[in-house]
Amino acid sequence: MSDIKKLTKMVEEFRDARDWKQFHNPKDCAISLSLEAAEVMEHFQWKSKEEVKEYVKTGKKEIGDELADVLFWVLLMSKDLNIDVISAFEEKMEENAKKYPIDKAKGNNLKYTAFRD
Repeated sequence: MSDIKKLTKMVEEFRDARDWKQFHNPKDCAISLSLEAAEVMEHFQWKSKEEVKEYVKTGKKEIGDELADVLFWVLLMSKDLNIDVISAFEEKMEENAKKYPIDKAKGNNLKYTAFRD
């Protein structure tokens, strides 16, 4: 069993043991995903570059907890929506490679629509 399948099974079993599937429609799951992502951002809000560097050393557990919450919702949504998240990720990375070719994207932060031929 792949790691993704194993984690997805853990998420589904956790949810189902609590009879929460009834509350997990795509809209509310997407909102929960967004809220958890915002909780990741809270760890960095109002901190300078130097403060972030130091906080990452001391706050790894807390940041990891929030990233795990984000992953929970990604895995649950992909399961409930019957989306192979590994294939979706691989396809998206192929699309990104086309949108951001190394010769144009390397070393800059421009959006692909700003690249000049």
